[in-house]
Parts: sequence; C-alpha cells; structure tokens
Amino acid sequence: MPVKNYKPYTPSRRYMTSLPLEEISRSEPEKSLLRPWRSRAGKDNLGHTSMRFRGGGHKRRYRLVDFKRNKDGVPAKVASIEYDPNRSALIALLHYADGEKRYILAPEGVKVGDTLASGPGADVRPGNCLPLKEIPLGSVVHNIELTSGKGGQLCRSAAAGAQVMAKEGDLATLKMPSGEVRLVHVNCRATIGQVGNLEHSNIRIGKAGRKRWLGRRPHVLGVAMTPRDHPHGGGEGHSSIGRKSPVTPWGKPTLGRRTRHNKATDKYIVRRRGKRR
Repeated sequence: MPVKNYKPYTPSRRYMTSLPLEEISRSEPEKSLLRPWRSRAGKDNLGHTSMRFRGGGHKRRYRLVDFKRNKDGVPAKVASIEYDPNRSALIALLHYADGEKRYILAPEGVKVGDTLASGPGADVRPGNCLPLKEIPLGSVVHNIELTSGKGGQLCRSAAAGAQVMAKEGDLATLKMPSGEVRLVHVNCRATIGQVGNLEHSNIRIGKAGRKRWLGRRPHVLGVAMTPRDHPHGGGEGHSSIGRKSPVTPWGKPTLGRRTRHNKATDKYIVRRRGKRR
C-alpha cells in the first residue's frame, strides 16, 4: 500500500505524506470496547515531569485490544479493519460465534470476512493464535507472549514480526525484528503472520503542528541551553559538547549506553541486537 502525497498548496503540505484509507473499512469504533483515556502529559502520579517534551495532543479514547487471544475453539469473523490512535498498527474487530466482540491487532493479509481461530489445533494461517510448539519452523509471528497466559508483549507495532528459528526442549528460538535472538517457552502463544500497516515507517510528518496533534512538544537540544540547564550547554556559537560522550541533563551517559539491566531474563537472550557473529 503506497503512501499518499498531497498537492503543495502550502509549504508544509509539500513534504507531508499519510497512509490511504483503503484498508480501513469502518470509521466509528465499537462503543462497547471503548474506555476513557486521560492524557498524563509526561507527568507521574505526583505531577512531576517523568518524560520531557510531552503534552497537549488530540483527545482520544482507548480501544480494548485482546492481546491474550484466549477464546479457544470459538471461530470469529473479521467484521472491520479500523484505525487506532493509540498505536501504529491497525486493529481488526472480531465477531465471535457466541456473540462476543473483541479487537485484535490487524495482521497483514487479513481482510473483512475472514474467519479466525485461536488455541491448540487452530490452522496455521495469518491471524490465528497458537502455542509456539505447534507453529512450524520458519514461520513469522507477532504478538508473542513472554509468560504463558499473560498476553502478547513482543512484536506489536506496525510491520513487526519475529521468525521461529528452532525448538529445543521447552524453549523456542525467535529472531526479533531488531536482530536480537532470544528464547521463549513453547507454551507461550503467538499470532501467525506479520503486523499490518507496513508503510507506517515511510510517513513524513511534514510540519511541527502535526507533531503537536500527537502530543509531542518541541524538543530542545542540550547544546542550545545554558550550562546550568544542561551539561552540553554554554560556549560561543555552535560549540561541541566538550566531553568524551554525550550525557543526559542529569549527567548520565547516553547515546548507546545500555539501559536494560534484568539479570532474571538475560539468560534467555542468545544474541543481543546490533551484534554480529
């Protein structure tokens, strides 16, 4: 699905692109699956800024997405493909045979009218959810659980998908989109196929105002600040940062510095992203 260009009747419109609405079959969401969503504007529960340069943005409501896919043995029909303002992927509305309705992440290739299923014994086809032990080697999967029954936590953004490389004992080896190779228990579930909306990364924002609609405020570089506001600040003109490596406003190393420290799950990572062997 190619991106959509606009006639340049304003300077910002010249560089703006968006995705066409061909895949989206319904503009109004299912009311029973909507919940209020209050913007925290980058603040924590005490009102302190925990994430800089956040705030504003368009008002939105949260769509309840079924990441667990635990309705086994009940076939579901894809009623519509919808836009979700809370994520990069599109979502699909499923109508189950018993009358229940649920949202799922819309996989690539799944269309309105398709029938999907979940649980052991389901067919290996895009949109169906199965335990990893029943998924053939070489298959591309998304919405992968890390703990059985907890719900999918990996590969949930647009165009994301991991490949099942091997199985040995109770563990399956998956190659993530980042290049990381990690082990996941074979009883954990995953959905067959790649997440849809493949061209999302090719969208050009085009203007600053569109970022503000998304809740992103202007980002100020440290070198443009004063020395009291940032370690990179000060100097005449465009000066360098004046140290060996870049740091955060609080003096912590950044730009390549590892932020993941979890000894309990490090043993499941066979190869970290960015490394070549």
